[in-house]
Order: sequence, then structure tokens, then C-alpha cells
Amino acid sequence: MRKVWAPIAKLLESDGACALITVARADGSTPREAGARMVVRADGGYFGTIGGGMLEFQAISWAREALAEGTPGLTMRRFSLGPDLGQCCGGRVNLAVEVLVREQTEEARGFAALEASGQSFQTLATVASGAPVRRRLDDDSTVIPFALSEDGLLNEAFGKPKRVLALFGAGHVGRALVLSLAQQPFDVTWVDSRADAFPLAVPGNVTKTLTEDPVPVLKDIPTGAFVLVMTHSHALDEEIAATALGAQRFAYVGVIGSKTKRARFEKRLASRGLSKPLISNLVCPIGADGPKSKLPAAIAAGVIVELLIRHEQNQVSACAAGGLAQTLALGQ
Repeated sequence: MRKVWAPIAKLLESDGACALITVARADGSTPREAGARMVVRADGGYFGTIGGGMLEFQAISWAREALAEGTPGLTMRRFSLGPDLGQCCGGRVNLAVEVLVREQTEEARGFAALEASGQSFQTLATVASGAPVRRRLDDDSTVIPFALSEDGLLNEAFGKPKRVLALFGAGHVGRALVLSLAQQPFDVTWVDSRADAFPLAVPGNVTKTLTEDPVPVLKDIPTGAFVLVMTHSHALDEEIAATALGAQRFAYVGVIGSKTKRARFEKRLASRGLSKPLISNLVCPIGADGPKSKLPAAIAAGVIVELLIRHEQNQVSACAAGGLAQTLALGQ
């Protein structure tokens, strides 16, 4: 559930209370990951999902009981999906159920505005028994889905952080890819030298950049971004790829093509002075494990899967590097 605070704010205004269910921790095979959320009304209606099945059924029942009691604040519960719920997943899930009350409406409105603007953000709060959770924004850029320490310090992430994707080329595959990226966690900078190549309308996560020389655009692309190259010129593809690889600061550099094109690029990039380790970072052909169809939409589908997998891998690596060991109130 990407936006949780808008329904929370509306329910606090209309009903005076609601419950927020969060997957605090997920171990093994589980329906959803840490940070998945849903919002529950007192009558059992809900927004979002934590994966369905018996886990979600029990969580909604637990949330309704908490709402009926009327005590604000956050409580934790651990489920072993097999022994406790009869689910075949086999994993374990820590759930947090938080009762929010009318006095938290203004706070909810503020967070809803941040979500509506497309921002992702971290919050800090101190959890005390029987008291509303009062969150404040945290400047730390490290993404922590949910962490509750033994002394009651709660750190959470809301919204889905998007990765910048620099897409060079507005041909048939580029157009198909942009449409497919509309609902994915990427902010796309779409670059081409041909004014008539761009469609008039593009998805909201896409910014068109028209320039006679696309290569310098890379200087303005942030570190950690993905670079995807599919221009109308192999020479230009090579120039962009060489510059991107040489910068040594992008998390993914991919070029549309074939194994033959890759072999030629490897030789040409080596002649430019790029080392073998740098050249090995080039992804070409892109979407190689996807559909074999040459239709633009099929190519785009394969590339989207590849980008999402790489994006998730980079997020996991970033979390591990940041030392995000969670110490939950229920213990390890």
C-alpha cells in the first residue's frame, strides 16, 4: 500500500479512529515483505493488503478488537504461518497493530500531503503503552521499513523511494518501455535528440529532455541511478555507455542489442581504455531472460523485470551496508 495516510486522515475525520497494520518483520517464506501495510475500519472494511489468507483475516480481527477497546497506541504480535495459522508459506511474521485516534488527524493530514507529493520519508517516534504514537520526520536517508527497539524507539519508512532511470532513446522500444514504467518505482529522464520522437503526453514519472548532444546529460544524473541506452545510433549508444561505465557511479548500465553487439562493444570499449571489470558491468543485451518476441511491448516487459530485480537487489545491498539489523520489541 503506497499511500496509507490519506485513508487514515479521512477515517480519523469521519469515524474518529482506525487501525494501521504493518508487517514489522518477515522471515522465511511470507505473503508480504516488511513495511507492507493496510488500514482497517471498525466495521472490518479495509484499504491495502498484507498478503491475504488467514494471516490477513486474523490481523483484521485483531485490529477490530483493538478498535473496540478504544485504547490508542501500538502493540506487536508474532505469527508462525504454519503452526499458528495453517498456511503453507512456512515463514514467520511480526505484525504491528496501531490504533490511531482523532487527535492525530492533523499529523495524518501532514503525512498524507507528503505521500500525495510523491515523496518517501522516514519517521521517528517513541512508543508508550496506551498512548498515541507521535511521529516526527527523520532526516536520515537510510530506508528502514519498520524497526522498534526494546526501549520503544520506532523508526519507519513511508512511501516507496524511486530510483532515477536515465533512458536514452525515444524509438518504438523506448515508447513501450516508458508506458510500462508508469506504475513502477522509477523517475524517468527520457533523452533524445529528435523533437518528433517524443509523444505529446507521457506518464507523470517521466521528464522529457530534448538535446542535440545527449551524452552530457549523464553529468546531471545522480549517483546510483540506472542508465538504459537504446538510441537510433550504435555510435551514440557506444558513447553513452562508455561515459556511463567510466563514471563508475551508476548502479546499472544497459544497452539494447544482441550478443554480437555486445562483443563489438567490448572490443571498442577496451580500445577506449576501459578495464575488463568496468566493461563486465555492461548489461547487453538487456532483458535477455525475458520473452523472445521482438515486439516492442514484449521487449519492454522483459526489461522491466530485469530493472525491478536489479532495483530490489540494490535496495537489499544498501540496507545490508547500512547495518539495518532490526531489534524488535518481541525479540529476534
